[in-house]
Amino acid sequence: MGRRNRRASDEPSRPLGGGAHQDVEEHDDGDWVVRRITGAAATKTYRCPGCDQEIHVGVAHVVAFPSDRPSGEEHRRHWHTPCWGKRGNRAPVQQRGRGPKH
Repeated sequence: MGRRNRRASDEPSRPLGGGAHQDVEEHDDGDWVVRRITGAAATKTYRCPGCDQEIHVGVAHVVAFPSDRPSGEEHRRHWHTPCWGKRGNRAPVQQRGRGPKH
Protein backbone atom coordinates (compact mmCIF):
# COMPACT_ATOMS: atom_id res chain seq x y z
CA MET A 1 0.00 0.00 0.00
CA GLY A 2 1.34 3.42 -0.90
CA ARG A 3 2.06 6.26 1.42
CA ARG A 4 -0.59 8.88 1.93
CA ASN A 5 0.27 12.25 3.38
CA ARG A 6 -2.35 13.91 5.47
CA ARG A 7 -2.54 16.91 7.68
CA ALA A 8 -4.56 17.35 10.83
CA SER A 9 -7.88 18.90 9.88
CA ASP A 10 -7.29 22.37 11.32
CA GLU A 11 -3.54 22.33 11.39
CA PRO A 12 -1.73 23.12 8.16
CA SER A 13 1.74 21.82 7.54
CA ARG A 14 3.93 24.09 9.55
CA PRO A 15 7.44 25.32 9.03
CA LEU A 16 9.77 24.83 11.96
CA GLY A 17 12.78 26.88 12.86
CA GLY A 18 16.09 26.15 11.22
CA GLY A 19 14.89 25.06 7.80
CA ALA A 20 12.59 22.18 8.76
CA HIS A 21 9.03 21.43 7.66
CA GLN A 22 6.65 19.09 9.53
CA ASP A 23 3.74 16.91 8.33
CA VAL A 24 1.82 13.89 9.59
CA GLU A 25 2.06 10.92 7.21
CA GLU A 26 -0.20 7.89 7.28
CA HIS A 27 1.54 4.54 6.69
CA ASP A 28 0.65 0.87 7.11
CA ASP A 29 2.36 0.90 10.51
CA GLY A 30 0.54 4.00 11.76
CA ASP A 31 0.76 7.76 11.56
CA TRP A 32 4.18 9.39 11.71
CA VAL A 33 5.23 12.96 12.37
CA VAL A 34 7.76 13.68 9.65
CA ARG A 35 10.11 16.64 9.59
CA ARG A 36 12.04 17.39 6.44
CA ILE A 37 15.40 18.89 7.35
CA THR A 38 17.23 21.04 4.81
CA GLY A 39 20.93 20.59 4.20
CA ALA A 40 21.62 24.00 5.74
CA ALA A 41 19.85 22.93 8.93
CA ALA A 42 21.63 19.55 9.16
CA THR A 43 24.39 20.40 11.63
CA LYS A 44 25.10 16.99 13.20
CA THR A 45 25.90 13.49 11.96
CA TYR A 46 23.29 10.76 12.52
CA ARG A 47 23.00 7.09 11.60
CA CYS A 48 20.11 6.16 9.30
CA PRO A 49 18.11 3.17 10.60
CA GLY A 50 17.18 2.24 7.02
CA CYS A 51 20.66 1.63 5.64
CA ASP A 52 22.85 1.85 8.78
CA GLN A 53 25.01 4.50 7.08
CA GLU A 54 25.83 7.96 8.39
CA ILE A 55 23.84 11.04 7.44
CA HIS A 56 26.56 13.66 7.27
CA VAL A 57 26.46 17.34 8.18
CA GLY A 58 24.91 19.35 5.36
CA VAL A 59 22.80 16.50 3.97
CA ALA A 60 19.04 17.07 3.74
CA HIS A 61 17.13 14.27 5.46
CA VAL A 62 13.95 13.23 7.30
CA VAL A 63 13.26 13.02 11.03
CA ALA A 64 10.31 10.79 11.91
CA PHE A 65 8.55 9.56 15.05
CA PRO A 66 5.20 7.89 15.80
CA SER A 67 2.41 10.43 16.22
CA ASP A 68 0.38 8.28 18.61
CA ARG A 69 2.92 8.07 21.43
CA PRO A 70 2.86 10.73 24.13
CA SER A 71 6.64 10.56 24.22
CA GLY A 72 6.97 10.22 20.45
CA GLU A 73 9.80 12.70 20.22
CA GLU A 74 11.92 10.37 22.35
CA HIS A 75 11.52 7.80 19.55
CA ARG A 76 12.52 10.09 16.69
CA ARG A 77 14.99 8.82 14.15
CA HIS A 78 16.91 10.55 11.39
CA TRP A 79 16.58 8.90 7.96
CA HIS A 80 18.05 9.51 4.52
CA THR A 81 15.13 10.78 2.47
CA PRO A 82 15.22 7.82 0.00
CA CYS A 83 15.53 5.32 2.89
CA TRP A 84 12.41 6.79 4.55
CA GLY A 85 10.51 6.55 1.28
CA LYS A 86 11.46 2.90 0.75
CA ARG A 87 11.25 1.68 4.35
CA GLY A 88 7.99 -0.21 3.81
CA ASN A 89 9.53 -2.21 0.96
CA ARG A 90 12.26 -3.99 2.90
CA ALA A 91 13.05 -5.70 6.15
CA PRO A 92 14.66 -3.68 8.97
CA VAL A 93 18.44 -3.49 9.05
CA GLN A 94 20.22 -4.87 12.10
CA GLN A 95 21.76 -2.02 14.04
CA ARG A 96 25.49 -1.89 14.81
CA GLY A 97 26.58 -3.98 17.74
CA ARG A 98 23.42 -6.08 17.74
CA GLY A 99 24.65 -9.16 15.92
CA PRO A 100 25.41 -10.00 12.31
CA LYS A 101 23.49 -8.59 9.38
CA HIS A 102 21.71 -11.07 7.14
